[in-house]
Amino acid sequence: MQKWSQIFYKNTGLNPYVWLVFFILPFYYISQYSKVWTMVTGIIIILVFFVCYLLAFITKGWQVYMWIGLLIAISITMTIAYDYAYFSLFLAFFIGNIKNKAGFFTLYSVNLGASFLTVNYGFIKQSSLLLSQFPFVFISLMASILLPISTYNKNKREQLEGELESANKRLDDLVKMEERQRIARDLHDTLGQKLSLIGLKTDLAKRLIRKNPDQAIIELNELRQTASTALKEVRDMVTTMRGTQLVDELFRAEQILKAASIQFILHGSPKLQETSQLNENVLGMCLKEAVTNVVKHSQASVCTITIEETPSHNVLTVQDNGLGIERTRKQDRRGTGILGMKERLEFVNGCIDIKTGSERQGTAVIIHVPKLVRKPMKEDEE
Repeated sequence: MQKWSQIFYKNTGLNPYVWLVFFILPFYYISQYSKVWTMVTGIIIILVFFVCYLLAFITKGWQVYMWIGLLIAISITMTIAYDYAYFSLFLAFFIGNIKNKAGFFTLYSVNLGASFLTVNYGFIKQSSLLLSQFPFVFISLMASILLPISTYNKNKREQLEGELESANKRLDDLVKMEERQRIARDLHDTLGQKLSLIGLKTDLAKRLIRKNPDQAIIELNELRQTASTALKEVRDMVTTMRGTQLVDELFRAEQILKAASIQFILHGSPKLQETSQLNENVLGMCLKEAVTNVVKHSQASVCTITIEETPSHNVLTVQDNGLGIERTRKQDRRGTGILGMKERLEFVNGCIDIKTGSERQGTAVIIHVPKLVRKPMKEDEE
């Protein structure tokens, strides 16, 4: 069960005011009776109901089912004795927040059966109050059917979203750990060997500097070359680790297109919001491949790049006015790198769509990459 304070805190808009009306309504209903003892008894039963309702929210385990059983009994009593059939709405809302599947369906069936039986009993005995309120009683019964299912599914969806967010976080941690291990392996395989070789050559040159100066010079030159090679490998590693930002890749694409005398047009902002570095890297690599295809194969004069953001995806479109992909494939059998883009996108659950027209209508390469947006943490979960 969720705590009642958390549930009502999450509600916004008219919900709190609607529930306030339902809290006041039974007292107003009881006040219509003329006999004092009937009013007092009804008010006591109502107060007991709300106290038990509060206790049901703040307790756990078997006590929850004890309190809900007592609440169902009070609801039956109020319907039979006072023709008040609206406590089933409180029970429907409460039952919808039960996480245990068996407990939910059991209490849902009991509350629904009790509500239908007591209301039908009132109609059979020709209760004037129930008959006069038939539309509202009918709405209450419909709410008793739909509200628990709706609330249960909503809570289940939030639970699954939380589990998905937790799984994404664990996946990110695993990716980071794997990246650290890869970096450690690369450093060991590149720098480890080179530094050992530098140490050996330094010792050798030190011994030869008096006995054989010429050989010592050769060893020192090889030592310098080894150090230069190690430095180059480290720089290559750092460049690979930095990844590719879409802004940088767009700048390079613009330079390549201008060098090929192809007009460059950009729509949208390259600064992506709430997108993981991995997904942006994949988007940048696909952009690079698509622009390369335009330059090499399309014979286009204009290339338009459009960047759009949806709540769940980043959409990148590379449109040219060239020959079209079918004509390009006939002229160049080496392929246009589409397969490579598909493989990269499959890794991040992205997809690619290619639209082509006749000659000089060009090709549009549409790339979809998910954002993997994380939900902000709520105040009561901090």
